[in-house]
Amino acid sequence: MGARESLQKLIDRKLAEIDRLEQQLRDARVYAQAVQDSFKLLPKEDQAQNSQRELRPGSALAQVQVFLKREGSPQHISTILEFIGKPLDKQSRVSLSGSLGGYVKDRRIFTRTGPNTFGLIEFEAKPEQEEEKKSDSLPIDFGKF
Repeated sequence: MGARESLQKLIDRKLAEIDRLEQQLRDARVYAQAVQDSFKLLPKEDQAQNSQRELRPGSALAQVQVFLKREGSPQHISTILEFIGKPLDKQSRVSLSGSLGGYVKDRRIFTRTGPNTFGLIEFEAKPEQEEEKKSDSLPIDFGKF
């Protein structure tokens, strides 16, 4: 009976080891799920940094981005169409406005500043930065009654 008892001990030890490993596996899965949940809470990468990578070089939208950067201010769709060499017909206007509108909706690269007028998100950041600079200095008559 000694052999029988020693085999039973080996079986019991191996089953205990399996239980312990299964518990470690459950703990690891819970940890991985927690990390995934935390990852989902983080904001997506800064869109401004990725703007160059998002537009295919040479595409109409990339040309619009170059034009708007060069002009430095939002432009009407007809001006944009003239720059990229597209006809000024309704189909071209609707097509380009729709493409730009998709980016506007997602708050990526382009903004809509008025009807059929588009700019770049980076244009919006400039007034805020200037406002911060102005707010840093106090008026000359501050504190005087």
